Amino acid sequence: MFEILFLGTSASAPSANRGLAGQIVSHNEYRFLIDCGEGTQRQILQSGIGFKRITRILVTHGHLDHILGLGGLLSTLLRWEAIDELEIFGGRATLERVRTLLYDVVLRGNQPPMPLKLTEIKPGLIFEADDFTVTAFPVTHRGPDCLGFVFEEKARRPFLASKADELGVPFGPERRDLVAGKEITLPDGKRISPEEVLGEWEKGSKLVVVGDAGRTDNLIEVSKDADALVIESTYLDEEADMAKKYSHLTARMGAELAVKAGVKKLILTHISRRYRGKDVLAEAQPIFSNTVVARDFDNFQIKREI
Repeated sequence: MFEILFLGTSASAPSANRGLAGQIVSHNEYRFLIDCGEGTQRQILQSGIGFKRITRILVTHGHLDHILGLGGLLSTLLRWEAIDELEIFGGRATLERVRTLLYDVVLRGNQPPMPLKLTEIKPGLIFEADDFTVTAFPVTHRGPDCLGFVFEEKARRPFLASKADELGVPFGPERRDLVAGKEITLPDGKRISPEEVLGEWEKGSKLVVVGDAGRTDNLIEVSKDADALVIESTYLDEEADMAKKYSHLTARMGAELAVKAGVKKLILTHISRRYRGKDVLAEAQPIFSNTVVARDFDNFQIKREI
């Protein structure tokens, strides 16, 4: 299961009720901050989640409304907070802008308060843990190196406790070894193989996060069968020409993508302050019923429905 906490849901400029782009995706002990618009550090404090485990930042692209908060965040870490390390992932052009902001404006010859690493990424696997992966994929927007991210749990075989009980497997390391795929031997000499206590393979949960985008036809395959798709909705269909001009999406376009990709839930964000959330929802929901418009501090659990 993944959790996504929305820190900022406004497009281009903050509004009275919406901060600029930022989300935290969590999985067990791991946390990833996606984008860091102006004011993100305050949103982190207000959410109560804290800074401690936010050691990896994924940047979708280098536009200022998605990166300016990195300067304030690093400044705060210099003076008030302590984390063990900080790694920022992004495309080459994005990281060039981030490097200028952090090293030329904030640090100005000083050393960062923790190991700071800027990691250039391209489409493909960018992070792997024991039970999930993070993959980057290309997104079409203004400028180079625009990316989205797929968080996906690895397929697993559920442990069938009732089978283990029938076979006399005690609680403890024996069951852990069976889950890990190891054969065990009981005190009476009986051997138990993992095949006897593990069920059929089950897919894990899948969360797709798209930053700013100007088209959706190249997002269908990567979004396919996602348990949740998070995507921008800067405009409504009445201003589709404006959306095309600035390489953004309408609520209708996001909903149509959700239908084509067969996702389970659509979460719209990056809302222009010219619109009300209910207007965005009114355009998308008739096309894709399981649509929500994210608000600042909304938190969603993303899990595979069996």
